[in-house]
Amino acid sequence: MNTPTLTLTANSAGPPSAEDLVDVLLSKMTLEEKIGQLQQVDASADPLPDHLIEGVRAGRIGSVINLANTDACNRLQRVAVEESRLSIPLLMGRDVIHGFRTIFPIPLGQAAAWNPELVRKAARIAALEARSQGIHWTFAPMIDISRDPRWGRIAESFGEDSHLTGLLGSAMVEGFQTADLSGHGAILACAKHFVGYGASESGRDYSATNIPANELRNVYLEPFRKVVEAGAATLMTSFSDLDGIPATANGALLNGVLRGDWGFDGLVVSDWNAINELIVHGLCEDSRSAATEAALAGVDMEMAGDAYASNLAKLVEERVLSVSQIDAMVVRVLRLKQKLGLFERPYTDPAGFDPLVSDKALDVAYQAALESLVLLKNDGAVLPLRVAGLGSIAVIGPLADAPHEQMGTWVFDGQKTDTATPLQALRRQFGGKIDVNYAPGLDTSRSRSHALFGEAETAVRNSDVALVFLGEESILSGEAHSRADITLPGAQSELLARIRALGKPVVTVVLAGRPLVLSENLPHTDSLLYAWHPGTMGGPAIAAVLFGDEAPRGKLPVTFPKSVGQIPIYYNHKNTGRPPNPSEMILIDDIEVGARQTSLGMSAFYLDDGSEPLFPFGFGLSYGKFELGGLELSQQIIGLCDRLKVRATVRNTGACSGFETVQLYIRDIAGSLTRPVKELKAFKRVSLQPGQSGLVEFDLGAADLSFYRRDGSFGPEPGKFCLWVATRSDGGLKAEFSLSAQ
Repeated sequence: MNTPTLTLTANSAGPPSAEDLVDVLLSKMTLEEKIGQLQQVDASADPLPDHLIEGVRAGRIGSVINLANTDACNRLQRVAVEESRLSIPLLMGRDVIHGFRTIFPIPLGQAAAWNPELVRKAARIAALEARSQGIHWTFAPMIDISRDPRWGRIAESFGEDSHLTGLLGSAMVEGFQTADLSGHGAILACAKHFVGYGASESGRDYSATNIPANELRNVYLEPFRKVVEAGAATLMTSFSDLDGIPATANGALLNGVLRGDWGFDGLVVSDWNAINELIVHGLCEDSRSAATEAALAGVDMEMAGDAYASNLAKLVEERVLSVSQIDAMVVRVLRLKQKLGLFERPYTDPAGFDPLVSDKALDVAYQAALESLVLLKNDGAVLPLRVAGLGSIAVIGPLADAPHEQMGTWVFDGQKTDTATPLQALRRQFGGKIDVNYAPGLDTSRSRSHALFGEAETAVRNSDVALVFLGEESILSGEAHSRADITLPGAQSELLARIRALGKPVVTVVLAGRPLVLSENLPHTDSLLYAWHPGTMGGPAIAAVLFGDEAPRGKLPVTFPKSVGQIPIYYNHKNTGRPPNPSEMILIDDIEVGARQTSLGMSAFYLDDGSEPLFPFGFGLSYGKFELGGLELSQQIIGLCDRLKVRATVRNTGACSGFETVQLYIRDIAGSLTRPVKELKAFKRVSLQPGQSGLVEFDLGAADLSFYRRDGSFGPEPGKFCLWVATRSDGGLKAEFSLSAQ
């Protein structure tokens, strides 16, 4: 392909610098062409409409979203590069959330692996596949802190903890972008949604968010600060209204915190039509006002809306906005195109990439699915199953063989024909050795019909053990898919109870896009394996864990409530003036009829659900049994420049080898602002054989104790701290230390 090159008049003695290229382009652009660079237009229609092609040719479009194949991307890129006046290439955007063609576990599932390097590898595979099809820009990672499992987009998140989310979000950015955006297969990451979207009231998508300044700074903003430090090239604003100001018009956050405090010099893009939605929010009367608010707040590019295209030129003419303000926005767009190497290499040749769904990609997808699995219950050590002496297994449930559903939400380019389901994996592994009796029991996860129950019961009667695959279809989580009732949908609970009544060992595997309320279901299963939506290779990973070829190693990145009424429930809450006191709690069934109010139980708990979750953050069983001991601190008092060394031993006292993720938590006892009861600060995974011991070591400094204080400054405060080394957030070995002011 012939690629025109821009002739530079400045510094022509050598190859043009990025600044030269951008400056010369800017000097040649009309105001209309500048505004065009700030437009991202939906290009999902097939064939491409004439008005889109003409808009690119005229320089009125700088980016498109939703093209997803090489031919279409190259065809439209050719119009931009060879037929437009200035030959400025397009940025091609696509939602590549947890894989392109090879689908990895949903981000919440990836978070359960507690493995940043694995997240980085998965993002790298996704970037290579996407770039091979002409994509330059993805709208991930989503690093909204998510404390409400009713919210559909919790599936896209890394859970409830700022530290874990920041680490995993940074790893995903690094996997997408690599160290050099012009390098092979690099694509732009976009951290979203800035900021607070995960705090949507009642878990309803697009709802208002009301976040105190302390929580905003110390919880919701923290992961964004970390990904900015990791080099995220772009950020996306949130749909949500934050304390009366929609995020897309929030200059205090965009210009103040993001660009001012943190020094972010990348591009900020709106969410889909979010600038026009400032009118619907009630902040703006019309499109002109909305464009003004967003531009002044710091939004560079408008996604799939027309507020900028319709109003920016007039706003410059009226001197509401200056040309220099528009130029600054345009420079950020052009600079990214230059960093990606699009001026030199605007077209994509798939021959330069590995094929989609390569063996390497499948290996990473298998490992990601494997490490995402969380064992929540294993009474009687039913798992792992032993092939010896096992003549038959019953495979039951609507999600045992649902290749589309196990890919999960936000999958545009994955194909169910690539997906290996649990039923397929079990038949492939044990065909001819063990009878596999399959009966779905329900047509879908939402079905309420009992018509297929009898067939399922017959399969279980004719088997030695029942493997029951329940959960949610992929469409039940994700954007605009919030649920008020997050128990198992349809008649799945009834199906599980009927299977349990047959007296056979029952192993339940849940595939879902969120934590579900499983209190009713736990008594009806011996073992419970939480698989999230595990992606392309979920089936083989699940089969490997069920039969002990691999040990489960996942840990919960989010708290599981006992009931919907406990929500929001999360581990790093405040203590309150009257924290729960189990010894004084009076539960509803223990209250005498006619009793009057007493002082007994006057603390923060529910009469019907106490104060504890069903499963805490950080929880996850293994086939080994692990015990911690020998906690040692290098010193009891550290100064501002000192490091605290923390050591503990972990021993596998069980009969099986396994993995344990040892977690370090701290608590600031008294601060200028009240601090959480616990905060995750570090974690390390160990693999131990039966009877084997290992040493885990952590290193803490004053920076790890820092927070945004009452006066708005950031840093640690001298005083006393508690410290826990634990295998879950609610317990562990405890010690104390102090930070001095020296």
